[in-house]
Amino acid sequence: MRVSRVELFEQIRRDVRLDPSISLRALAAKYGVHRRTVRQAMASAVPPPRKSGQRQFRILDPATEWIDAMLRADLRAPRKQKHTVERIQKRLAEEHDFDLASYSTLRNYVRKRRPEIVAEDREGRQHLEGMVPQAHLPGEEAEVDFADVWVRVAGEVVKCHLFTLRLSHSGKAVHRVFASQAQESFLEGHAEAFRVLGGVPTKHIRYDNLKPAVRQVCTGRNRVESERWTTFRSHYGFDAFYCIPGEEGAHEKGGVEQEGGRFRRAHLVPVPDVPSLEELNSRIAMIDEAEDERILRGKLTSVGFNFRIEAEELAPLPTEDFECGITLTPKVDRTSRITVRQSHYSVPARFIGERVRVLLRGNELLVFERRNIVARHPRLTKRYGYRDVLDHYLEILLVKPGAMAGSTALAAARAEGSFTAIHEAFWAAALKAHGDAAGTRALIEVLLLHRRMPAEAVQAGMSAAIKAGSISPDVVAIEARKAESAARDPDPEEDGNDPPPWADIPGGQLLTLPTRRPELPEDNRPPPSVDVYDQLLTRHPKGSA
Repeated sequence: MRVSRVELFEQIRRDVRLDPSISLRALAAKYGVHRRTVRQAMASAVPPPRKSGQRQFRILDPATEWIDAMLRADLRAPRKQKHTVERIQKRLAEEHDFDLASYSTLRNYVRKRRPEIVAEDREGRQHLEGMVPQAHLPGEEAEVDFADVWVRVAGEVVKCHLFTLRLSHSGKAVHRVFASQAQESFLEGHAEAFRVLGGVPTKHIRYDNLKPAVRQVCTGRNRVESERWTTFRSHYGFDAFYCIPGEEGAHEKGGVEQEGGRFRRAHLVPVPDVPSLEELNSRIAMIDEAEDERILRGKLTSVGFNFRIEAEELAPLPTEDFECGITLTPKVDRTSRITVRQSHYSVPARFIGERVRVLLRGNELLVFERRNIVARHPRLTKRYGYRDVLDHYLEILLVKPGAMAGSTALAAARAEGSFTAIHEAFWAAALKAHGDAAGTRALIEVLLLHRRMPAEAVQAGMSAAIKAGSISPDVVAIEARKAESAARDPDPEEDGNDPPPWADIPGGQLLTLPTRRPELPEDNRPPPSVDVYDQLLTRHPKGSA
């Protein structure tokens, strides 16, 4: 069976992991490759890029399914009435009009394929119903699964997915909630669990037929894995054990099947109400730590006590992290949006018509300009869903102020609370004072102040401008600077040294550093004489020099 370079690298790295003393020559001879390939596999789990060559067409490819069907029929045929190579060749010509393959080609294929089909049949036969108790050694095995869970995120109830990785010996489990079951979430869940546990199981991790890992389910336990999943396994150095499809396979990883439902009933009822999945996962991390005191049925010691023993047996983590997100380069359309996985996200208007670099992770989407993050959005899962940020459209709205009132970005800003009642009051006053177009432009110029000044300072400036009856962006800017300066240099007579409300805002820390005026020493010198200036003020008589 042919394997990809990713799978070849994973097998080489696994051999080195199990036997560090094995030589390059032995590995090269075992896999029939050059020693240079062995060195590349030991250096990195990702194969170096190579020139893409066109795959050679094998003459027997169109007929392999027909041949396999004949060999499978032989499994139930009488011992002396099975297909020979000559009979297969004749049936291919008569029934399928296929006569391109030579006798030797057919003979070599049948010689290799017949034992494989016999083995697959034996593996897939039914067995007696029942369960056999298992003993799991510390640090060897773990189980992974997803469970559905409903969460109220920013006021909207959405269906999310609870990732669970559970160590088989101690029962220590790591849980995280993701917006989807995409491969990025699957990999991030593993990486976070390995980080929390401080190591990787040494034997294998059990799975069912999860789409992020399995590209195709074959007979028995054989699977065709996705290459990115194989690279991830190779990077962290662990093997995958795939359970039998269906209900029977669920019993092979019953620990994690029960764990997902138990955790959901114990800690996610009623439906959690959180502003973001990031905050929910922070809460879940604290719950996982507290559950170390739990004692499992049939155990005499707690989960945390058993895990402290098991942690010493785990394989160490690799020195480098694995980037679980995928990089995309979508094009920004005329609406200043990009489309990723059939969902739409806004970006700053200056990128319209250009391609931007996007990093799609399990719960978020990042947009980059070189190394700088210019937009950050929570990941959307609904088809044709969208998320617009009002700040991304301000340059367009300066030219088209009439589009402000009905924009989706304004509706989103109102829903999330960033467009406050003070903004509404200033806009209403500006419309009354300057008219629709000019009043809206005045509001937009004030919104642009948020890019370089704290939100509380800008809101204080708008309040002061409204009270003064001068609806001008310049007045708002002046008053905002005053509020910012007052927060930076508070009155020494006032009690308390609490930082301003925006001290936790990124970029606002530098604005809160107190600056005290130095105290000058007392000046005891006599005042200067003004006699000379008195002579200039004296009125001289006429004719005097």
